Amino acid sequence: MAVLVIFFGAGAGLIIYITTGGGGASRTISLTVTGNSMSPDPITAKKGDHLTVNVTTDKAEEIHLHGYDIKFAGEPGKTVSHTFTADTACTCVIEIEDTSTEIGSLVVSP
Repeated sequence: MAVLVIFFGAGAGLIIYITTGGGGASRTISLTVTGNSMSPDPITAKKGDHLTVNVTTDKAEEIHLHGYDIKFAGEPGKTVSHTFTADTACTCVIEIEDTSTEIGSLVVSP
């Protein structure tokens, strides 16, 4: 009986860890900026995930990911990429730098 309790307890712990535990996954996220909006929004990750973020804009503008201080120099129809590790839990604002217009966020959970 004790063995079954330990077995099911360990199984439940593993399921909880897999669904809510730390990151470490490699992910690619593609963002499209049209006018003053971003799709998808928000984008999410877990702390420790290795992210490649691809940004495509409809006009020449700098897109700034605050919290990680990453800037994407957008050109119409061209994709700009940055790869980084999401090592800080945050809700980080993404904005059009020149006008300080918030267009979305990156939510990194612990």
